Amino acid sequence: MNALGPSLAPYIRSSRTLKKWVTPVAQWYADLMGHRRMGLKYDDLQAEEYPEVQRALNRLTPRDAYDRAYRMKLSLHQSMLHKDLPKEQWVSAKDDVRYLKPHVEEVLKEEAERAAWDSMAVQHK
Repeated sequence: MNALGPSLAPYIRSSRTLKKWVTPVAQWYADLMGHRRMGLKYDDLQAEEYPEVQRALNRLTPRDAYDRAYRMKLSLHQSMLHKDLPKEQWVSAKDDVRYLKPHVEEVLKEEAERAAWDSMAVQHK
């Protein structure tokens, strides 16, 4: 299993009816999780123990890395206070973009390509 885990999203997006029914439930669940109230984006919750995620984090721009560290520090501070951020500082649904996922997918593709090239058998004539 990779760092992103299994996903039904491509199947759900391919069906208009299924997307119409699942999207409101998904938005409700994302709001219920509470990470946005602490100032975090969804990708801030990725488990950093995976080597793929570590390599993806190293590929972030300095600004993205700083923003991630700031959000983590802010959320840990609010967690210690047992309070949510003020409502105007919550991360909105439109601002909660997957900034780390493209980097992780790129790392996974590179690893798959490396595995394919490493397993090639060279035949000498």
